[in-house]
Amino acid sequence: MLDSLQTSRLLHNMKNPLLDSEGLPDFSAIRAEHVQPAIERIIEENRATVRELLAQPRPFTWQNLVEPLEAIEDRLSRAWSPVSHLSSVANTPELRAAYNACLPLLSDYSSELGQNRELFEAYAEVRRNAEREGLNRAQIKILDDELRGFRLSGVDLPEDRKQRFREIQQELAQLQAKFEENLLDSAAAWVLRVRDERRLAGIPADVIERAHAHAAERGEDGWSFSLDGATYQAVVTHADDRELRREMYTAWLTRASDQGPTAGQFDNTECMRRILELRREEAELLGKANFAELSLETKMAESPAQVIGFLEDLARRVRPAAQQEFEELRVFARDELGVADLAAWDVAWAGEKLRKARYAISQEELRPYFPLPRVLDGMFAIFRRLYGLQVSETQGPPAWHPDVRFFEIRDAEGELRGHLFMDLFARAQKRSGAWMDEALNRFRHADRLQHPVAHLCCNFGKPSGNRPALLTHDEVQTLFHEFGHCLHHLLTRVDYPTAAGINGVEWDAVELPSQFHENFTWDREALDLISGHVETGEPLPDALHERMIASRNFHAGLFLVRQLEFALFDMRLHAASTTAFEDVLREVREQVAVIPAPEFNRFAHTFSHIFAGGYAAGYYSYLWAEVMSADAFAAFEEAGLFDRATGERFMRCILEKGSTEKAAVLFEHFRGRPPTQDAFLRHHGIAA
Repeated sequence: MLDSLQTSRLLHNMKNPLLDSEGLPDFSAIRAEHVQPAIERIIEENRATVRELLAQPRPFTWQNLVEPLEAIEDRLSRAWSPVSHLSSVANTPELRAAYNACLPLLSDYSSELGQNRELFEAYAEVRRNAEREGLNRAQIKILDDELRGFRLSGVDLPEDRKQRFREIQQELAQLQAKFEENLLDSAAAWVLRVRDERRLAGIPADVIERAHAHAAERGEDGWSFSLDGATYQAVVTHADDRELRREMYTAWLTRASDQGPTAGQFDNTECMRRILELRREEAELLGKANFAELSLETKMAESPAQVIGFLEDLARRVRPAAQQEFEELRVFARDELGVADLAAWDVAWAGEKLRKARYAISQEELRPYFPLPRVLDGMFAIFRRLYGLQVSETQGPPAWHPDVRFFEIRDAEGELRGHLFMDLFARAQKRSGAWMDEALNRFRHADRLQHPVAHLCCNFGKPSGNRPALLTHDEVQTLFHEFGHCLHHLLTRVDYPTAAGINGVEWDAVELPSQFHENFTWDREALDLISGHVETGEPLPDALHERMIASRNFHAGLFLVRQLEFALFDMRLHAASTTAFEDVLREVREQVAVIPAPEFNRFAHTFSHIFAGGYAAGYYSYLWAEVMSADAFAAFEEAGLFDRATGERFMRCILEKGSTEKAAVLFEHFRGRPPTQDAFLRHHGIAA
């Protein structure tokens, strides 16, 4: 068996697509065996460059220090980004092994740079001379953020503690990857098989067709329902067979745990405890009382107490409405549906029945009006009216799956602003949920401009037969949400990767552009652009739109207390010195939850946002940012939904600025004042 050095030598004279620093990634050419040799080579070359930069004659300047460092970090990002992306959308055992082998290399390299005292002092010298050198505000903000990053990487620690810090970072990277792998594997290991067609009553036809096709692929009779998000939501929301709902709910809420159909096989419990232990130790090394304090160093919020106060204040306002909603649902289920003991796996189903009874509307009734091609065309038309953008599909590089589409984005003057990969359908070897990620960052270097490239990924149901994919209105909102993130990345005018697009933006503000764009999916004028019946092409009828608007805040209280449960659990867990996450979740549920959770419910084991993603001690950001996004959208309500001047101001003040100013400052530039909660509460139908 070849060791990594032998493999590196073997591939030295072979073309490695991850070492190509020109153009877009060629995903079809990337193989698992390319990964480690490429990352090892780039890291070693970067180390050599850092030594050369520090050995040059002083003084250090932006041009002779910061720009070259931005360039080598961008090269590493170009190589690692497609690997990280493929691990999420086309996971294989070989790629997983290569990905995991590189995590400690990247972690060690990152810690090495962050703890390099000589490099820190070089940055500090550039910052001291910033005014004399004539650096602009964006450059000064980058320097300030970088100096903070050095401190948060342990640059001031004694050598033995620096080593321990590096060890912690390596182990955390591996544990977080393992958490996500366990989720993926536990979902892939379970299939809900149905032989009796009568059990399928209520489930949408396209979901049934996909399940039948899935069974045929497996060489089985009947229907096989996979454990992906779209299928799970369809079954628990629409299946009239209560036992079917219970089976699907149980499998979904026990993934990667000690409970359910794959109990113990992919259990995240010890992984989670170790992650919490290491985060606490990391915070203590850096002089923080807990990980929550450390996390907030890069956010708008000033302290865990402030965040908890914000969340508990919202809970006090929202929970009475949620309690009333749940009691109404319980009575409706008992009296109208014959369900005497409303269980967790009944809530979505009964809620959809109540929505239909109260407003004569359901998500499935709306679905035929949102064929994916019409939604995309309409969404692009909306952004053309708001910002003058031209979004058009074009021939891109070979992608990782035939479903992937490629788009270019140009502004009103015809200038190219960036490109977008779009991967919208659920499949095996792809993680659940919806997300945006970076492929390339905007970077102007050596008189050349690298345009930004983004990934937009969802898990919608695939087209069925000759019909296009049909989206629920909830899925339409998801698409607008993720495209909002993409616009933040693609429209940036910042020429340095560390502050371009979403990079460096305070985590509790990064959801502002995404949540803001969701609001356009409700307006009549916008709906005329994004809706059209799959058979007739006619837009959403006025009567149906009126019922949709009337139902907009249906169970808003229940939705918000669920988000508050997630956010309070996250913040309290990371503000405490405990690994007993079960106890913390139980206490939070007693305070804010309205719907009783079954004993076997292992939601925390699936909470990848905080255990594998970037939201640790930051999940509150969704609600924090929504206050800003609702207030920002209120400016369009005041001026006119497609008021071009307001749209261009939002683009100029928010979407183009990256992290070159604090988020609060950028918001005030757009709105003329700090945000208020009024629009947020109004949009959710809750009195201020």
